[in-house]
Amino acid sequence: MDQVFSVEKLKTFTQSIFKSIGCSDDDAKLAARVLLQADLRGIDSHGVARLIGYVRLWENDRVNPTPNIKVVHETPSTAVVDGDAGLGLVVAPKAMEIAMKKANEVGTGWVSVKNSNHFGIAGYHAMMGLEKDMIGIAMTNASPLVAPTFATERMLGTNPIAVSIPTKNQPPFVADLATTTAANGKLEILQRKNMDAPLGWVQKKDGTSSTNANEVKEGGALLPLGGDREHGSHKGYALGSIVDIFSAVFSGANYGPWAPPFVSFLPLSDNPVGEGLGHFLGAMRVDAWRPADEFKSHMDNWISRFRETKAVEGKKVLIPGDPEREFEAERSKNGIPLNENVVKDLQELAQKFSLDL
Repeated sequence: MDQVFSVEKLKTFTQSIFKSIGCSDDDAKLAARVLLQADLRGIDSHGVARLIGYVRLWENDRVNPTPNIKVVHETPSTAVVDGDAGLGLVVAPKAMEIAMKKANEVGTGWVSVKNSNHFGIAGYHAMMGLEKDMIGIAMTNASPLVAPTFATERMLGTNPIAVSIPTKNQPPFVADLATTTAANGKLEILQRKNMDAPLGWVQKKDGTSSTNANEVKEGGALLPLGGDREHGSHKGYALGSIVDIFSAVFSGANYGPWAPPFVSFLPLSDNPVGEGLGHFLGAMRVDAWRPADEFKSHMDNWISRFRETKAVEGKKVLIPGDPEREFEAERSKNGIPLNENVVKDLQELAQKFSLDL
C-alpha cells in the first residue's frame, strides 16, 4: 500500500537531508526541487526514491556537497563546465544557466559538463528555458547497464534526452525520454512490487530475452529503445551513443563502459578515461529564428491540430508532456504516493540524521 505525503513535507525533508550531508542552503533547496519535480510529474523512479542513493554516494566520497563549479573552456556560444564531483542535481541547473546566458547574448548556448553525478530528470533542466522563450535541451550519460544491438556486454547508460519548447496559450511541449526501452528506475519500481518486466526491456547475460525485473542485477542488461533489431533497437543504440558523445567525449567525462555507476556498492573503473559523469545542456532563443510571439502562436496551432488527430477507439492523441502535466496537477493538490519500500528508505535516512519524516 502506497503512503501519501504532502509536497511540502517531502520538500522540507529532502532539503534537510541534503543539508545534513553538507550542502549549502541554496544547493539543498535546488537539489530538493529537482527531485520533487520528478515525483510531481509522475516519474517516481527519479524522485525521492533516489535520495538514499545520493547519500550512499556521499558516504563513499563520490559526491562533493560543496563543489567549486566552474567553466574550464568556452567560446561565445559554448562552454565546458567542471562540476567538481558535485550533485548532478545542482551542477546541471547551474550549467543550464550558463547555456541560457550565452543564448541570451548570441542566440544559442551549449554546455557540456564533466566531473558530475546523476542529475535527476532531464526534463527539469530542459524546462528551465521556457520562461525565457528558449527551447531547452538536456542530456546525460549514465551507469553502463545497456547492451548495444547484438551485444552481451553493457556499454551505455539509459542516456535520456529532453527537449522543451515554449508555447503561447497551450501547455508547453516537453519530451523527456530514455534511449532505452525503459529506464532502469522503472525496473526498480517493478522490483519493489515483485512484478515481471515486459518482454523487450531486458536480456540475460548470454543475450537471450528475459522478463525478470532483477535481470540486470544478475549480469544481464537493459535493451536500447526498440528492444531488438527487428523493432529498431539499432536506432535506440545510435541515440544513446549520441548522448554519450555529446555529454562525455565533448567535456572530458567518462564515457561508455567507463561511466561511473550510480549505485555506491559497484566500484569505479580501474582505468577511467575522464572525470565523473557527463551532461549536455542547450538553450536556443526562439527569436533567433522568428519573433517569439509568432513562433509561440504557431506552436499553439501545431499542438491544437495534433490534439484534433483522429484517434483509435477509446484512446486520445497526447502531446509530449501531457501525462506529466496531469500528474503534476493531481499530486500538487493531493500529495505524492510513495511505495512502502521507498518509505522505509526515507525512514532509514530520518533515523541516520535524526530527522522527522
